Amino acid sequence: MRRLQLLTLIVLLVLVAACGEKISDGQLTRAEIAGAEAVLGLQLTHDEVALLADDLVEARDSYQKLRRNPAPNSLRPALRFDPELLTGPTAGIPDRDPAWSAVRALPRPVDLDDVAFASIGQLAELIRTRQVSCVELAEMSLDRLRRYDPRLHCVVTLLPERALAQAREMDRLLDQGEYLGPLHGIPYGVKDLLAVRGAPTTWGAAPYKDQVIDENATVVDLLDERGAVLVAKLTLGALAWGDVWFGGMTRNPWNTEQGSSGSSAGPAAAVSAGLVPFAIGSETLGSIVSPSTRCGVTGLRPTFGRVSRSGAMALSWSMDKLGPIARTVEDCAIVLDAIRGRDLNDPTTVDHPFPYDGGRGLDGLRIGYVENVFGEDYPGSDLDTASLEVLRTAGAELVPIKLPTDDLGFDPYDVSFILSAEAAAAFQELTLSGRDDELVRQIRNAWPNVFRAAQFIPAVEYIQANRQRVKLMAMMARIFRDVDVYVTPSLVGRSLVVTNLTGHPQVVLPNGFTAENAPHSISFVGRLYDEATVLAVARVYEQAAGWQQRHPAGF
Repeated sequence: MRRLQLLTLIVLLVLVAACGEKISDGQLTRAEIAGAEAVLGLQLTHDEVALLADDLVEARDSYQKLRRNPAPNSLRPALRFDPELLTGPTAGIPDRDPAWSAVRALPRPVDLDDVAFASIGQLAELIRTRQVSCVELAEMSLDRLRRYDPRLHCVVTLLPERALAQAREMDRLLDQGEYLGPLHGIPYGVKDLLAVRGAPTTWGAAPYKDQVIDENATVVDLLDERGAVLVAKLTLGALAWGDVWFGGMTRNPWNTEQGSSGSSAGPAAAVSAGLVPFAIGSETLGSIVSPSTRCGVTGLRPTFGRVSRSGAMALSWSMDKLGPIARTVEDCAIVLDAIRGRDLNDPTTVDHPFPYDGGRGLDGLRIGYVENVFGEDYPGSDLDTASLEVLRTAGAELVPIKLPTDDLGFDPYDVSFILSAEAAAAFQELTLSGRDDELVRQIRNAWPNVFRAAQFIPAVEYIQANRQRVKLMAMMARIFRDVDVYVTPSLVGRSLVVTNLTGHPQVVLPNGFTAENAPHSISFVGRLYDEATVLAVARVYEQAAGWQQRHPAGF
């Protein structure tokens, strides 16, 4: 083990200033190796150092040769994370089409702004019955984006020409009697880490603000096929961290003095303010859950591999997930049904059934709750406890569970440097070129510093962390032998980091306010690829609690 770690010393040596006694033909010094040893927690004898010095030099030379031929962000490593490693192919999910709930029909209002907060289902009925044209709905969304973006800073690129051309085509299909389903003519936005042909794909970061990737992300193509109308590319914190991008800070519609959180900052803000009915976000370690909580909207982080990431910026090849942010649980289900499935351009994708039933109740379901976390005192704990009572009143028999993280021998956050290592590899050229100085945020908890620090992560420790990750996967497999879904505070406890590492799906939705204009949320976690059940349970809670009907004033 120790000798394997030695090969990673060279990563440190490249960055250490030369000084002291030469060991091997003047190429490395004893002080350089000693400094690397200290960082890695190694203790080597004089003879051991002399023996390995030439190996380190050779390794350094190889690294430098590789760096002269940097890989593009889109090139994946020859490694694959499989969330079913311990469970085998997920069984017991019925292979049937989703069944949407009955929609409360809305009459066409005099002012279309009056349906700005309508659900996808309600808007779909207005379009299907020809009360509202696809062009009218697209124009309304474009107008609202123009009108309110100066307050929210949630738009990177508006796409009026593309949107109106697509909306006209959707109206033409309706004229011919062809209806593509509930997304026909529905406007939406995408987080600007997704490529859209003919438009900049900025990743929210100044070094890439003029970047154009001449392709569509797979999810964009799939939504095109379902008739959805892309109106805008929305903001993300630079390189998918936070809510600060090269154009400023994206704002929370409930409190525009506050950021919208991130990194799916623009999608959450735009949906919250009624600028688009839904948007596509991404999550690696909280980037759907956190802004959905802050902005009082509903988000779905699907199972890892459920949705193709082809055409999306890579941050962490083993942790990135794409998913919808919308007004309601069923809106998220409708969007997931459109974007899920196998994609040959993303070898991590799978094709599992999605038998969502909008009318399903709680009968026969075992619903757990993370008892020890609900017992903690934190802002919003009263709202989370009240959510459990709403579920009990709705008929749930709640089973107390515990995430046995104390029994692992490590805190799950101790292995989360997997994300840092993969992200630093994805953007190593940015670090080595010094262009990371162009990023707006230059603090300890921001990418420039994290990328630099991650150059010191040994390859051996990255592998060891992934081995420990298997313990987390085994823990989750045991939990889901006893329950079908569990309820958890969204941002308290270890569930968020664990499930992002294991790839489990999570639904986050509003459950009240900790103060005036300060939304809070509750989360539901499901079995791998069983979004149908976790969405159905979340919808029962949503319909009983009714918080999705609240919207920020002034929009």
